[in-house]
Amino acid sequence: MTRVYVPATLAMLQGLVADSEVDAVGRTAFAVTPALREAYTAGDDEELAEVAMAEAARASLRLLGSEEPNDHPSFVSRRVVIAADVDEVKPRPDLDDAVVKLTGPITMRAVASVHIDLQEAEADVARAREIVDAAELGDEEAEFVLGDAEDHELAWYAAQELPFLLELL
Repeated sequence: MTRVYVPATLAMLQGLVADSEVDAVGRTAFAVTPALREAYTAGDDEELAEVAMAEAARASLRLLGSEEPNDHPSFVSRRVVIAADVDEVKPRPDLDDAVVKLTGPITMRAVASVHIDLQEAEADVARAREIVDAAELGDEEAEFVLGDAEDHELAWYAAQELPFLLELL
């Protein structure tokens, strides 16, 4: 089994709860891969998992940037990462050290936990979702804005908490 970190949105979580599965965009996820281990000369698996999760959280910003605000503004202003255990992945070091391709949808049974921004992160995430690409292209001001969003830690939720959590948002 491989622990993967799937970038998602709250709308995608609604689909996961409703359909008991969700398909990652482009079947792309992040994990502790051999290439990631090689890229970091120090750090244990837990620290490398944090790197993979941070990459997934940044990818979640890109997904948020493509969503339109609806009745729930928080739905486009909170990063989401689904941690799941899957049987098979294909490393994609050509894309990035932590990138993997999934062979199918993530089922609710595979979900180990879900990580979501808290309400106090919404303003910073809303700004960051607009500039994430500029930051990665070296825009220093955009990097600063992105850093503000990434300073917020994602809250941990068990899979069985998702229906109640989504109801409260």
